[in-house]
Parts: sequence; C-alpha cells; structure tokens
Amino acid sequence: MNKEKKEIALGMVSLVIITSVISFAISAFIFSSKALSMDLLVKSKTSNFDIEKVNRIKAYLDKYYLKGTNDEILTEGAIDGMTESLKDPYTVYLNEKEYEDLTTETRGTYAGIGIVVSAEIKDDSVVVVSPIEDTPGEKAGILPGDKIIKVDGKEVKGSELDKAVSMMKGLEGTKVTLTIKRKDIKDAFEKVIIRANIILKTVKYKALANNIGYIRVSMFDEKTSEDFIKAYNSLEKAKIKGLVIDVRDNPGGLLNEVIEIADRLIPKGLIVYTLDKNKEKKTWESNPTQATVPIVLLVNGSSASASEILAGALKDSKKAVLVGTKTFGKGVVQDVIDLKDGTALKVTISEYFTPKGTSIQGKGIIPDTVVELPKNYTSSLQIDEKQDTQLIKALEILKTKK
Repeated sequence: MNKEKKEIALGMVSLVIITSVISFAISAFIFSSKALSMDLLVKSKTSNFDIEKVNRIKAYLDKYYLKGTNDEILTEGAIDGMTESLKDPYTVYLNEKEYEDLTTETRGTYAGIGIVVSAEIKDDSVVVVSPIEDTPGEKAGILPGDKIIKVDGKEVKGSELDKAVSMMKGLEGTKVTLTIKRKDIKDAFEKVIIRANIILKTVKYKALANNIGYIRVSMFDEKTSEDFIKAYNSLEKAKIKGLVIDVRDNPGGLLNEVIEIADRLIPKGLIVYTLDKNKEKKTWESNPTQATVPIVLLVNGSSASASEILAGALKDSKKAVLVGTKTFGKGVVQDVIDLKDGTALKVTISEYFTPKGTSIQGKGIIPDTVVELPKNYTSSLQIDEKQDTQLIKALEILKTKK
C-alpha cells in the first residue's frame, strides 16, 4: 500500500464526527494536520481581505457598545463568521471543547446518545444518518432521516453541525431533549434521552447456513481493521464458501482503517485517490493478497464516507457484488489544523474518487443489484434476518457463485 496512508490521523462522516453523535462519517475523512502548514496560512497574502477594517470595527465596538465587549468572544465570532460564509458545513472552527471532543471520537468509547448525524444543505437542518446499535439513541427509537430541530429547546442548524453535536454531548447519566421532525408525521415531537458511556464494538461476525460468513461493520474506528481481519481469518478457518460484508447504516470513520480492510480483500491495484484544489493527486493502493471467496457487500442510504470507499474499491475491482440501495454520497476530505491554543480549524481540502475515477459526492454509489427493505423498515438495524430482503438476496447470489 501507499506509505501515504500512515500519515492519516483521526476523523469521522461529521468522514465522518463521532461524538455523542457521530457526524465524521459524514464529514468525510480527516487527515492529520501535517497536510497543511499554519505558518504558510498566516504568511499568505490576502489582497482583498481588509484586516484594517476588521480592527476598526472592533475599536468602534470596544468604544461604543453598551454592554461592553470581550476579546475572546469577538475573536471566535469573527472566525466563525469566516467559516460560515463558505457555506460548507464541514469547514468549521473548533473551540477547546469541540476540539477535545473530536480528538476522542474514534477511540471506541465516549459518553453520549449514540446517533450519527449530518448536515442537510437544502434546508440547513441536522439529519440523522443512523442510530448506533445498542445505544440510547437506538433504544429511544431515533430513526434514519429524522431531523433534529432543537436540542434542549434551542434551535440547531446543519451549517453549525459541530455545535449541534456538542450540545447533544454530556456527562453519563444526564438527560438531553431532542425535538424531532419525522417524515410522514405532521407535528414535531420530543425525545428525552439519557446519555450513557458507550463502548463501541464495530465488528460483529458469524457463520450462516451453507458455509456463508457474515461480517457487519458499524463504523471505522481505531480497532476496526484489526477486528475485521480477525473475524475474516476466523471465518476462513471455518472453511466458508462465500462472505457477506454488511456496511449498511455505517457512517464512515478513519481512512486508514478502511484502507487496511480493502487491502485485505481486493487484488493489487488502486483503492482510492484524492484531488485537492490544485488538482494534486494522492493515491492508496493494495497489495496482491486478496480474498479467496466470493463477496457480497450490503449497502444503503446511510452507508457513507469510509463505507463508500470500501464499496467503490470492491465494485471497481469487481471483487464483490453490491446489494441494497444507493449509498449516502459523502466524498470530501477534511484536515484538522491545530491552532496551538487548544482550538483548531477543520477545513475541506480535497475530494475522493473511486479507482475508476467516479466521484460520489452528492451522488452516492448505486449497487449492482438494487433491493429495498420491506416498507415497514427504514433501517437495517431494525429487521430480523428472515425478513431482511437485502441479506436474502445476497445469500442467493453467493449460492450461484460457489
């Protein structure tokens, strides 16, 4: 594999941000701050940016504003204004609390409610991508597609996604009230959820009938590739004849982790590449080692970011058949720049492409075989195997490939 992958740091679909809510999955992948230099940014010439005007306005506020000013609040407000003006919900300034939250997102343990959210640009809303299995959010009945319009009575916006996420976080055992608008329900309603210390197990596996292996990946955190490879090796020892990999309702996560998994599955070749504003290209490639059994990958509208990297790599290499519904369509990459004072800037720096050059940003990936779940179900987390039309179709396909 390309050595460049070793420089990738944490991130998650807000790839993706895991917090009490996970929003990286959907933010895209987050690179280490080595990718950008703050020194260069500070020294760069901004001919049309009138810093003197900004200082003049601050002086007027300091002199005349009735209630007095606070330099720290004015500074953060100015920075927030700059990032918000870009109309990119994933380019944001992170205050000390938000930055601390981000740096703990992918460690597999956090206190919160356990839902994945993203920004809906069309109406500037906060939308649920999926609840995480066995968490307070899932148990409270939060569903994919739910729009969170208030947190503890305060309105939240998609353009301030990280702030909305921060409001939903809190200490274990404390309550948070979400005001939710759900499709097909006329009036908004409230859900009171008790935050919990959530320990994420991102990989689950088992052997199904007819020597078929099944691995579900709920997100990509720091241990996911290690746990996935252990699961794969265990199933391989059990002499499986085919494999179902399930990334439905998976919001994404760490780029390094999905690269490791794709490397284990596909033959030698390109896994993914990115292009920045200057069309500079970075690539990640796999080694010759590959899976020896036929694979079906299950995807849906909540499969995002890192999940889509895996889907694109498997589809373009013809190493797997994709079954389910069109994926989420999150294909941009962020870098987190440490500002050396406990705060940071998260900025969209590039777009990623599948091996054949397909951009999935705003489009998603259409499976080889489109299969809907029964109408009563909006999430794969809710359905029994016997009624899981997508899994049933995957098993049918694998039977023909033995």
